[in-house]
Parts: sequence; C-alpha cells; structure tokens
Amino acid sequence: MPSKKKLTTHGAPPIVVVSNRLPFTYSRTAKGFERRPSPGGLVAALEPVLRKHGGKWIGWPGIEVRQDEELPTRDEPYGVVPILLSDGEVSRYYHGMSNRTLWPLLHSMPARAQFERRDWDSYEKVNARFAEIVVAEAADDSVIWVHDYHMMLAPAAIREKRPDNRIAFFLHIPFPSYDTFRLLPWDREILRALLACDLLGFQVPGYARNFLDCVELSLGARVHRGDDMVVEYGDRTTRVGVFPIGIEFEAFETMAREAPPQPEVSHRVVLGVDRLDYTKGIPERIYAFERLLEIHPEYREKIVLLQIAVPSRSQVAEYRELKSELDELVGRVNGHFATANWSPIRYLYRSFTRDRLAGIYRDADVALITPLRDGMNLVAKEFVACQVEDPGVLILSKLAGAANTMQEALRVNPYDIDGTAEAIHRALSMEDSERASRGAALRRRERRDNIDEWVSSFLEAATGRIAALAPISDADFEKWLGVFLRGHTLALFLDYDGTLCPLQEHPSEAVLSTAMRRTLKTCSRRPDTDVAIISGRSLEDLRQTVNDPELTYAGNHGLEIDGADVPHFVHEDLLHYRARVEALAKELGRLSVDGAWVEEKGPTLTYHYRAVAGERAEALAKEAHSIINTAGYQARDAHRAVEARPPIGWDKGRAVLHVLRSRYGPSWSENVRVIYVGDDETDEDAFRLLSGLAITFRLGSPNRPTAASRRLSDVNAVRTLLHWLSKRS
Repeated sequence: MPSKKKLTTHGAPPIVVVSNRLPFTYSRTAKGFERRPSPGGLVAALEPVLRKHGGKWIGWPGIEVRQDEELPTRDEPYGVVPILLSDGEVSRYYHGMSNRTLWPLLHSMPARAQFERRDWDSYEKVNARFAEIVVAEAADDSVIWVHDYHMMLAPAAIREKRPDNRIAFFLHIPFPSYDTFRLLPWDREILRALLACDLLGFQVPGYARNFLDCVELSLGARVHRGDDMVVEYGDRTTRVGVFPIGIEFEAFETMAREAPPQPEVSHRVVLGVDRLDYTKGIPERIYAFERLLEIHPEYREKIVLLQIAVPSRSQVAEYRELKSELDELVGRVNGHFATANWSPIRYLYRSFTRDRLAGIYRDADVALITPLRDGMNLVAKEFVACQVEDPGVLILSKLAGAANTMQEALRVNPYDIDGTAEAIHRALSMEDSERASRGAALRRRERRDNIDEWVSSFLEAATGRIAALAPISDADFEKWLGVFLRGHTLALFLDYDGTLCPLQEHPSEAVLSTAMRRTLKTCSRRPDTDVAIISGRSLEDLRQTVNDPELTYAGNHGLEIDGADVPHFVHEDLLHYRARVEALAKELGRLSVDGAWVEEKGPTLTYHYRAVAGERAEALAKEAHSIINTAGYQARDAHRAVEARPPIGWDKGRAVLHVLRSRYGPSWSENVRVIYVGDDETDEDAFRLLSGLAITFRLGSPNRPTAASRRLSDVNAVRTLLHWLSKRS
C-alpha cells in the first residue's frame, strides 16, 4: 500500500494530466459552444493540484469541432489542451476499441468483446496523436499522468520522445487474468507500452497481480512480487502500486445534511444507482429482489426497489439492448406482484445531480450495489458518506474493487440470486446496533481514504524514488532455463557488438572484457555446450576479435560460417555481389560526413552514423536507405547504422538453422536445446525463426517490439547468464 504521507506543494513539479475527456464538457447551443465542468470526483480532485502546481490537462472535448470553429477558452491557472477527433475516429477509437473491445475484456467478459483491426488501427493513431501533443506541451520537469484504458498505448509514444520525464499511469477499471487478457490480439503491444511508465497504479492488489502475471508470461519480463512490486523489461524498470481511489467524502456528507427531506413514503427503500452498463449486474439485482418477494412474502407492500439507471453509451447496440431487457424485466416483476397501492420496483432511467442523489442516498434503508465486475465502485462510497442520520446497510458485490476494503458491507456474489435475496432480508432485519457499528466503521475508513489522499499518495509515489530490482542472478536463470536445459545438449548463439561487449563509437573499440572472455571460454569448454558467435562483422574480423578456435563463427549475418565441426560455408550467391558492393561503398562514401562512415565487410557493408546527432542522423539514414535500395541491396536498420545486404533471402535466422542442421542433423530439435542472445533488429530474424523452438533474449531498450522470449538489461546480464550456464548442474 502507498505511504500515507501527504505530498507537499513546495517545489512540486507541474502535472500534465492526460485523459480521454477534458475537465470540461462542451455542447453546441443556439448561441454557440457552451462549456460546463465535467462531473466526477477525478476532476474535483485533480483540478486543485493543477491550480497549485501548475500544469496542463490534455483531452478530448467530447464533440467534433469543424475547421471553421474554435472552442471558447477562459483564463485558467493551468492549461486546457483539447485534442480534436473526427466522428469516424470517435466511432472506432472510442466506441470501438475502447468500449467494444477493452471495456468488456478488462471486466473479464470476453464473450462480449469484439476484435476489429480497423478499431485497433484507429486506437493506435489517436493514442499517437495524444502523445504528440503531450510531448509538445509538457515541460522538461513535468510529471505526466496518463489515465485509464483509452490511453494504454500513449506512454510508450511519450517515452520515445521524452526519455527523462516521469510518466505515471492509473487504470480506473479492473485488469483481468492472464488467460483472459491474452485473448486480445494486441496484448503484447499494450503491455509493452504500459511498461514505458515509471509507475503503474491499480485499484486493488488482485488487479496488480493479474498485470504482473501478464507481463511475466506474455513478455518474459522479470517481476518482483513483494511489498514493492517492480517489473524489469530490458533496461527499464517500472514500479507497480495499489492506490484505491476515494471520493470527496466531506462534500457528499455536507450535501446529505443540507438536502431537503424526501417526500414521505410508507415503504422501506432498497436503492440501486448505476450507469446503465452490462457490468453493473442490474438484471441479476432485479431477479434477486424478485426472489426476495417470493421467499419472504412478508415484505410485499412494505418495501420498494428504487433503481436509478443513468443513460450511457446509447450509440452502442449492446446498451440499447440492455435497456430493452430492463424495461421488460421491470414490467414483468411489477405486473406479477403489484397491487392497487404498491409497485415493487420504481425504475428511473435518467441522470440526477449530486446534491439530489445525496438526499436519496441518505434516506435509503439499503443500498444494493451488485456489479458483476467493477474497478472500484464509487456509488458504494457515496452512499456511506451520506449516512449522516439513521445509517442504512450497504450490500456490495464481492466482485467490485470496493469490496476489498469495505469489509463491513454485506458482501454477496451477484450471480447467486438466492444468496443476494437473503442478504437483502438480513439488511432489512438487521438490529440497530449492528447497523450503527458497520456504518461507523465504513465512514471512518472512507473519510480517511478520500480522493485527496488518493491523489497525494499517487503523486508521492510518482515523484519518489525510481524503481529498481537487484541485479539479475543465477536464481533468475535457474527459474527460466533450469527445466528447459536439463538432460540436453545446449546450442548457444551469441551476437557480438552490444551483446558480449558494449557498443562503441567505432567497432574496432568493441573489445571483450577479461571477465567476459574468461566466462565465455569456461562456458564453451563444457562437453554439453556448443557456442557460436553470429555477427554482422566479416568472418575474418569476428574470428580475430574473439580469438577462440573452439567456437563457431558466423560473419556477415551468417553469409559466411566456419567452425570446428561445421563445414566452411559461403553463400553461393555472394559471387554475384562482390563487384557491385564496391560501387555501393563509393556511393555511400558521399555520406561519410559529420561522424558517419562506411564499414566494408567483403560482400556486405554497413553505413554507421553513431556519432551523428538529432535530425541530421535521421536524414542521413533515410538517404542511405535510398542509395542501398537503388543499388539492388536490402537496407536493414541496426544500432545507429544501416546494413546493406544482398537480396538473397539469407539472414541470422537462416544461418542459425544451417548450423543446427549441419551439427545435429535434420531432427536437431529432438536432441538439442537452443538459446539465442542478441541486441538489435538484425537479431529479430533469428528470434522469429526460433519462436517456439528456443529461448531467446534481446538486450537493451524495450522501445521497439521484439519476438524474443525475454529481455535482458545489458552486457552484464549476459555475463551472468554465461556464468550460470558454465556451472549449471
């Protein structure tokens, strides 16, 4: 749990809030645009923070703005930056990917989820646009706070341009289990984007644990699950925290005290208040109330279920169908039980102001809050805050996040119709002393853990220490590889530059450390381990640099291979390209300026621009691509370099397969276990080919997606791997 220490305002950095909606809702009127504050505790909580610290709120204004229109602005102590979306983008990014795909999936209702590639493409595009605006608007010291499932890709796009800003993300809704989340075709993309954050916040521990399972099992991330939850993915670490959101407790309490008396009724009131959504369990609630009247006929004509359903997402077919279902269900129950002076259900399909709701909360005898799944459920907390007189009883679904702390509520399984009916009976027959004790305990906790405490604790964590894991150890590799390798010969493939030694300004400066050379030699001397070095360097350069005759070497990305028990191999098509590469080298030589140069490697070459900065580097790389492709070669990106390869369908993946077949025969996969370690895009060919056949590791920054099984942080992690391999049992 986060610390309860309050965040001080002195010297605090500015905050950039990024959410789907702005803190204001815009609408068109006869007089033009009208702007009203958006409802909800989040706006009320974050606005004072922005007013104190400065900063900006970036979001969608809620309507399509034509080119000849301009949204009205006012003088605010913080910036309000609207993101303009077309109706088509809203249809696919918001109604489509956000609400037809992510909403049901994250609420563990995969049967309702729809997976449309066009929706995903729009989601990517809109998230990228949000990120561009954030990069343009955020100060160098800003804390960038991204909110909710609409913006799950934005952190990675922001991080790519703002590597030094603190980025935090809070998910307001549930996060599902690994088995559910992996149904999403783009699960790895979303997980990788979220790990661009310094801090990830969830409502309850169960959601955080589900997230840790997903990044460990889907991405192969390194995870620590103690009191301080940390994820290491490549060279980046992300802290994962639990921050249960609260409400404006005192505001609701005051509204409840000041609300006028409700019209006198002769019935006790069981209250349900929900946004009209299939996750809220409203039909199941009505079935439970119907069951109560069947098994406890003494409540007939003495109680009423007041169900308030706030209109929501009426553009979506599923929500229109839900409304029709509820209309029919309420009509059936009322038709069965109603008398001349009493109807058991009063169903109101409309919105209410907060002060009006406060009075309704206050005077209800029972609150029946039974979602099928909910991130938190603030209605339960609002009901508790409004119990300022004779306290009512809260019945709460065990599947709502709020049930994690609101233990004094009567907690039910919303799918258990009979159990929920009996809970209503218990609530209605509860003694005054028990009601008072339960209500007092709930009120103390919600008063303490209010919305201000949530903001304070989250920002304290977001601006605090950077998350870190202990250095990778033998125990990690034993966990990942122990069972995989047991009883088998190991074929180990290692890239050189950036993997066995750090990248240098010039390849000639990349020399194996004494410790790495010693560990590599010890590993290769094991009778059950065969080591191959596979690199973009020429074969001769690679052999001289590593200088170990017992290893196998694959140079020029495997176009040239030689080893102790692998026949010497040179790809047969290289002869046709040796003359052409000289002309290409001369043409690329024109770009050998400002710290860029051409490395000639026999049949291939590499254009390096490691010493070139900024936009100049991008321009040179683009021109190099053009020259290489025009010459009939394939241009492939590497670390601050462009590789020129003959277009003969050969790469590191094909080279690995050639070595495995040559050394172990066509049934190699039955007799040997394979590990491949590399650090750049040229290794992705091997990662893809070996997928499902090997365990692969990619080093370094997770900014780019990878087909590797796992990521390692740096060269030191590779040395730890080799050390473990050399002495494994």
